[in-house]
Amino acid sequence: MFPESMLTDEFLTYIRCELSLSDNTVTAYRRDIYQWRDFELNGRDISDFHPEKATLSDLRLWVASLSRAGISQRSIRRKIQTLRAFFAYMMRHHGLRNNPAAELTLAPLPHDLPVFVRPSETQQILESEIDNDDFTEARNRLIIDMLYSTGIRCSELTGLLDRNVDTRCHELKVLGKRNKERIIPFGDELCDMIENYRRLRDGIIPGAQQYFFTLPSGAPLYRKAVYNIVHRAMSENGVHCRRLSPHVLRHSFATDMLNNGADINAVQQLLGHQSLATTQVYTHITYSELKQNYQLAHPRAQRKGG
Repeated sequence: MFPESMLTDEFLTYIRCELSLSDNTVTAYRRDIYQWRDFELNGRDISDFHPEKATLSDLRLWVASLSRAGISQRSIRRKIQTLRAFFAYMMRHHGLRNNPAAELTLAPLPHDLPVFVRPSETQQILESEIDNDDFTEARNRLIIDMLYSTGIRCSELTGLLDRNVDTRCHELKVLGKRNKERIIPFGDELCDMIENYRRLRDGIIPGAQQYFFTLPSGAPLYRKAVYNIVHRAMSENGVHCRRLSPHVLRHSFATDMLNNGADINAVQQLLGHQSLATTQVYTHITYSELKQNYQLAHPRAQRKGG
């Protein structure tokens, strides 16, 4: 059997290269495995850790500790799935005879609807005054508009290559989950913002750029910076939402598209969802909005028992 560190690295390489899982997923899997390893060692030397000897009882003790620590059921489910994948890999490639994580019970998840921003609030953000000749202000506004206008993920935005932003055809080519590319159209207003941003960027950063979004130094924009930009813009414009993040703008894109009559199959393709069922959650949002408007507006709905 390989040393544990080598085995873990081999597994992570496998899911990245063979299964084409995203960097964020690989990072989460690594964190989950190391967290389980540290629990099993309980302060002992790493040489005492032998994952091939793990039992169902060992794993149940770890899951119980996560629950007592207040870890959400969603996170616990993912950690269990990480171990299932890890042991399945050991069975396939290193002769492990059974998968102890396969018998762990996955707790049901609450069916929370995605959080979204109302169109009036999005409009307020996008119409607030900025200095269009300032690189940082123009870039930050473009980030918010692009997330909302195209529905791309934060990771897709930070990984967007400059050569894949085509203002002539009004198209973006993004690299989504499992390294799947898709083409997303955009309108004239976003096109003008892109060309203005490129003018400002190229004026302060010499040479050709690999990544479309950059820091003033020329380094690629990173995930936390995008989160801070979106969070600040939403907060400053009084957005009433329990989460202020880039993914909320993706939810808002999908919700507004469906509310305005877009075909659900088209929205699925724009979002890059593998399954239509993932996109269908937004139809529940639109129905929820419809029901709420009915209850607020219709006189019979306002009567007791109406």
